[in-house]
Amino acid sequence: MLKLQIPKNRMNELIGHLRDNFDPARLERGWAYYHKGQVAELELKDGVEVHALVRGTKRYEVILDLDQFGKSECSCPDGDNCKHMAAVAFALYAPFGRPELLLQQLKQAIAVRSRQQAKQTAVSKAAEKRQDRFEPPASDQAPAQWQKFFDQQFYGFSLGQQQSIELFYSAVKEKLLPYGEGWEQPLRDLYTLHVLLFVMRKIEQFYQETKTSYLSYYIETGCRTVGRQCLEELLRLVPRLDVALLAEKASAPWKETLGLLAEAALSGKESPLSWSTVYRSVWWRMTTFPAWMAEERARLRRMLDAPDLMPRRRDALLLAEAHFAVIEGDDDAARQKLEGLSKREARDYFLYLHRCYEEEAWDRMLAWLRWLLPVVQRAQQEELRQFCQYWMEAVQRQTDDGEWVSVMIALLPRTYHFYTAYLMKAQRYKAWIDLQLSNRVSPLDLYSLDLQTVEKHDPSLMLPLFHQAVERCITEKNRTAYKNAVRLLKKLHTLYKKLNRSNDWDDFIYRLAMKYSRLRALQEELRKGKWIP
Repeated sequence: MLKLQIPKNRMNELIGHLRDNFDPARLERGWAYYHKGQVAELELKDGVEVHALVRGTKRYEVILDLDQFGKSECSCPDGDNCKHMAAVAFALYAPFGRPELLLQQLKQAIAVRSRQQAKQTAVSKAAEKRQDRFEPPASDQAPAQWQKFFDQQFYGFSLGQQQSIELFYSAVKEKLLPYGEGWEQPLRDLYTLHVLLFVMRKIEQFYQETKTSYLSYYIETGCRTVGRQCLEELLRLVPRLDVALLAEKASAPWKETLGLLAEAALSGKESPLSWSTVYRSVWWRMTTFPAWMAEERARLRRMLDAPDLMPRRRDALLLAEAHFAVIEGDDDAARQKLEGLSKREARDYFLYLHRCYEEEAWDRMLAWLRWLLPVVQRAQQEELRQFCQYWMEAVQRQTDDGEWVSVMIALLPRTYHFYTAYLMKAQRYKAWIDLQLSNRVSPLDLYSLDLQTVEKHDPSLMLPLFHQAVERCITEKNRTAYKNAVRLLKKLHTLYKKLNRSNDWDDFIYRLAMKYSRLRALQEELRKGKWIP
């Protein structure tokens, strides 16, 4: 079948029109026409109009306007957004992927949109009637009432675009936070905490509802981004909470808040949010309330003793139970409990590393870092970056950095940037050169300041680095690479002169020219550089 490839951005816009303007039945018929090879004579005119013929009961001429889709035409009697237009659109998609998969994605997206619209239509009148049912948040209300009011204010909010999560986050803070600004402490901070928890709860809901939609990737990315922002705000807010005053003067709202956190953190369901981090951060503030902590630990143990626990829920409960051992300072006992996890994630333990950093408990931090090493080997790059930064902080307080160096080497090449920066900072120039050689890094790709520092210390260290780079350029066997080789040779010549080894240079350049005597272009570049006659 004839294929015409239009720009990808045009294709994405066309997919959006299919999703927004076509019903599933016409998309199905259009795909059937395409699948049977009934689309012919595809042609792009003036860069914005796609002309094609589609064989149905008759031969119909289709014109798709890529600039203004509403001006698209078909000679059939079906009217706008017909099955023949859909067939041409599927034919245009063929160079980018499998049209049958696009059909399924479009049908799913339309189904999600239809459900959302139906839901909004069905409840719009009910929502209007309930508008006055919940009073605005007040300091004497239970947090559950706050959450109901929050839900009412954003009832039916739908994700119509990729930026919807960010817009929702901004709208919530702008609309809800002012209600608690005039409250006395500690309820003002508690109210702010609940606003952030509401955002996290809704983000999780959006994530679950759109997992199978056409925009699922973008929605998930937005959920994770805003989720990290909420978590950062929460971790800044939690240390400010006056827990003692809350437990004394607002015991019921505070217990309700702890219950809400436990429900989210201990469920074990898949989520783009780190509920466990929030749960553990809050309970870390409760060290002066041993009775509350003992009650929570007993509840966790009862839940862990339940039969037939799903692995994710069991992991969530184990992580929570081990945290109380960490609070007591018994990290060994905590790690022993955590060995029972079915799956360990590095990000779950940065909470402890950060606390060790704040308290300057370097030996305690190192114990956690050693325990995390097997997990970090398969962690995401951002998690690896945090791991390396914490270890660099800890190693500065140690008498010997041998263990850290061995860890960096074991995690190469992922730790290359951290390790090379440390070697330069520690003035281990020989090891720095060996690292570049083993990773086949060209001097052309290194910072000139680093090269100057090593050269000033010992020019002879630079020789193998430049020799390797010259050989690698030559083996590429193209004119640009030969020119780069000559650039490197000029610097290499300077190094030999600085070391008073002119005879060695002459011997090297002679052997190099003889070794590659059949590479005519290289010989020409060497003559231009006046290396050979």
